[in-house]
Amino acid sequence: MKIVIIGGTGLIGTKLGALLRADGHEVVPASPSTGVDIIAGTGLAEVLTGADVVVDVTNSPSFEEKAVLDFFRTAGRNLLAAEAAAGVRHHVVLSIVNAERNPDSGYMRAKVAQEELVKAGTVPYTIVRATQFLEFAGAIAATAAQGDTITLPPAAMQPIAADDVAAALAWAVEQPPADGSIDIAGPEKLGQDEFVRRYLAAVHDPRKVVTDPDARYFGALLDDSSLVPLGQARLGRISLADWLATQDTAA
Repeated sequence: MKIVIIGGTGLIGTKLGALLRADGHEVVPASPSTGVDIIAGTGLAEVLTGADVVVDVTNSPSFEEKAVLDFFRTAGRNLLAAEAAAGVRHHVVLSIVNAERNPDSGYMRAKVAQEELVKAGTVPYTIVRATQFLEFAGAIAATAAQGDTITLPPAAMQPIAADDVAAALAWAVEQPPADGSIDIAGPEKLGQDEFVRRYLAAVHDPRKVVTDPDARYFGALLDDSSLVPLGQARLGRISLADWLATQDTAA
């Protein structure tokens, strides 16, 4: 199959492309660096010619509420229209577990809007909804930091490695369109505070994590059901300990 990966030069797109090529597929990464701009719509018709499947793993360059909503709405409309015109048979998009349960987060609302566009479109689809990536540990710490203190809630997470996300997307590409969503998550559940605390210890970061149930995550007030799958989920293989063992832990 010819598979176009929108956002194909980023973290997930690069890993996904390698897996799909190994399975014998023709893979075309699409991003501004390859001449494809999904906001302007330029390059889409050309890159989608003859495509069987399109995988959308793009992300907004800004997390500001209006900017991120505008990004996903504009990108989604342009991409889905170009896919319909090109006769694409399967649209696979990466989203977030329980995005609709966290309406206080502008980013989560934008992902819900993206999903709604996919569901309302004419291209058969699969929405792969992932939990937070293990690779986001440092970014989560940075957004919650004030000086040497990082304040985070104890709300449950089930973080997943980018390699497992790519593997789940590769699996979804080779299945018939679900015309629905599939949840994917890491193999273990732990509090957000503990997740970051273990990460900082592993990379010899001396900052202190303070637990506060009222601390927010990208604007959302969390509980133990906010970020984890509530039903069946496809689980990854890579634990936090496994992932930490691969990180650069130089002081």
